Amino acid sequence: MKALQVQQLGSLDDIEIVEIDSPDLLPGQIRVAILASGLNYVDSLMIEGKYQIKPAVPYRPGSEIVGRVIEVASDVTNLKIGDRVFSPSGGFADEAVLSATRVIPIPDQLSDGQGATFMQSYLTAWFAFHKRAQVREGATMLVLGAGGGVGLAAVDLGVAMGMRVIAAASSPEKRQLALDRGAFAAIDVLNEDVKLRTRELCGGGVDMVYDPVGGDLAEPCLRALAPFGQYLVVGFVGGIPRLPANHVLLTNRTVVGVDWGAWVGRNIEENQGMLIEVLAEIAEGKLHPVEPVTYPMSKAVQAMRDLQDRKIAGKVALVPVFD
Repeated sequence: MKALQVQQLGSLDDIEIVEIDSPDLLPGQIRVAILASGLNYVDSLMIEGKYQIKPAVPYRPGSEIVGRVIEVASDVTNLKIGDRVFSPSGGFADEAVLSATRVIPIPDQLSDGQGATFMQSYLTAWFAFHKRAQVREGATMLVLGAGGGVGLAAVDLGVAMGMRVIAAASSPEKRQLALDRGAFAAIDVLNEDVKLRTRELCGGGVDMVYDPVGGDLAEPCLRALAPFGQYLVVGFVGGIPRLPANHVLLTNRTVVGVDWGAWVGRNIEENQGMLIEVLAEIAEGKLHPVEPVTYPMSKAVQAMRDLQDRKIAGKVALVPVFD
């Protein structure tokens, strides 16, 4: 089998294409031919050694995949050859051996690319809205980075839960993606005053800010909150901000941390339940994951750099082409 492998942390250029022996199946396992692998912003951070989790090297990057079952162990009865499945692990390769209990059949509504790229974004939003924040129907929410995968999922899920969503993004293409998923308005973060425009649209401020960006946008968006508003800290693509504590105190605002990734490691079974719920809502047509931009795995480094440079609207998937 072919796979991407990181020899040492520090540079994207240290990724190599390697040929490795395909492992034998153990009881309870299946072998899948990988059809698509989801690429997330965090993957490049881990490779560069900038993430809080430092994997031991050498290691195979990547996680969520969609694959076709090509072999099953003799004791596996819940899956058969030919089934198309999702797994939260598998990585950037053309094949994976997985536990049969940790894969989920993919609904027909999802393409291979959509199936490989929905999990991180949608489960982050699901965790935020069901486990961390107080969501009520009719509330207003400002989503930063609304044209990226994490932001788009928040827009989609927020609308499905009855919130009125404002999408803030840097390009017309990204703003249109968010509008297509139900946002009632969009803000150009490069050319508009986000705080003033938000207050114009909401008549006094939003009830919630969903922020996977941070950086210079964080403080004006905190100030855009209405009394008793909630500021959800999701990520720092634009840098770690310094939020003024006096504006948290004033009008009883709340800052809420959303770290789904760390929570998963301690709550695997509960997360599996969330995953099944999200897939059910996708199958029912309530949620609408974006079709990703695809790159061959041989161009993985370019894909990561394009993602870092915010050149991509939506999500990114790698397909197992190594030429």
